[in-house]
Parts: sequence; structure tokens; C-alpha cells
Amino acid sequence: MKYYTKYFEVAFWIFALTSLAVMNPGTDTHYSFCIFKMFGLPFCPGCGLGHSISYLFHGNIKASLSSHPLGIFAVVVILLRITKLFRLHFFQKLIKNKYGIQ
Repeated sequence: MKYYTKYFEVAFWIFALTSLAVMNPGTDTHYSFCIFKMFGLPFCPGCGLGHSISYLFHGNIKASLSSHPLGIFAVVVILLRITKLFRLHFFQKLIKNKYGIQ
């Protein structure tokens, strides 16, 4: 497996959470990739998730829950995935090198 494809997912999730942490959640002037919004439908199950995560990183839990109730859960799942990827790619290699496992 190539180096850049091996670490793409962990880099993607870290970049995604970092960009949500630094964005201003109070503004709604951004382009949306939401297919429901593009078709003019009023309800989307995922809309507000990014704002919810951003509010959470800014410490506003009440606004986070009102933007999307699964924002906190999404952050936990993403952090668990990042942890699993770090274990898989970095710590497993360290253990193999330490004990001389091929």
C-alpha cells in the first residue's frame, strides 16, 4: 500500500475536525453539498451536523444540541476512528519493531 493512501483517512478526519473547530458556527453563508438542499427539500437528516460539532468545540453545548442532536455522538465516533487508525498504522509498527516481529 502506498504511503499517501495508507494515511489518507487519518489525515482526512484530523483535518475535518480541525476545520470544524476553527470555523465560525454562527454564520450560515457557506456552500452546501447537501443533496436535499439542492433539490429544495425542507428536511435533511444530516444538516446542522457540522454546526453542531463546531459549537461543541467552541464550548456551547446547548447550541450544539439544538443544531443537531447527534453532534456529540459524531465527534466521539470520529475520535474513536482516529484512535483506531493510529493504533493500526503507528503503534502496531512500533510493537513489531520492538519485538522483532516480521
